[in-house]
Amino acid sequence: MTGPGTRWPVPAPMLRALDSAREAAAAGEVPVGAVVVLGGKIIAVAANATRTPPDPTGHAEIRALREAAAKLGDERLTGCDLYVTLEPCAMCAGAISHARIARLYYAASDPKGGAVESGARVFEHEQCLHRPEVYSGMGEDEAAQLLREFFKERR
Repeated sequence: MTGPGTRWPVPAPMLRALDSAREAAAAGEVPVGAVVVLGGKIIAVAANATRTPPDPTGHAEIRALREAAAKLGDERLTGCDLYVTLEPCAMCAGAISHARIARLYYAASDPKGGAVESGARVFEHEQCLHRPEVYSGMGEDEAAQLLREFFKERR
C-alpha cells in the first residue's frame, strides 16, 4: 500500500470512477464511484445508490462487484482489479476479499469510515481470506474535492 500524499498518474478506470462519483453527487448520493477491470477492460461501473432505492448495502464497490459477478457468471472475480474513489469501508473491504479481487486502487483515504489503511484495517486481520494488492492516491485530490463540496452544500 502506498502512503497518503503519493501521487500517481490517474489511469482511465479511475477517471471513469470519478465520473461515476460525480453522477452519484448529481443524484444526491455521496459521491463515490467504482469500476471493475479484467484484462485491461472495464466490465462494471457503479456509483453509490443508498438512498434510491433505500439500500444500506448500495455502496459503489458492492454494486460494481455484483455487476461484474453477474457478467462473469462467477462470485469469484479472480484476476479483476477494483478502482474506487474512496477508501472502502469494512463492509466493502470484506466483499472485496470474498470476491478475490487481485488489486484495489482507491483515490482518497477515509479516516472516519475507511477500513483498509484506516480503522478496522480488514486486510491485515488473520481471518481475512484474501488480501488484494492495495494502491492509494490516484485521483486523490479530485475525489476529496468532490466529497468536500458535496458535504459543504449539505451543511
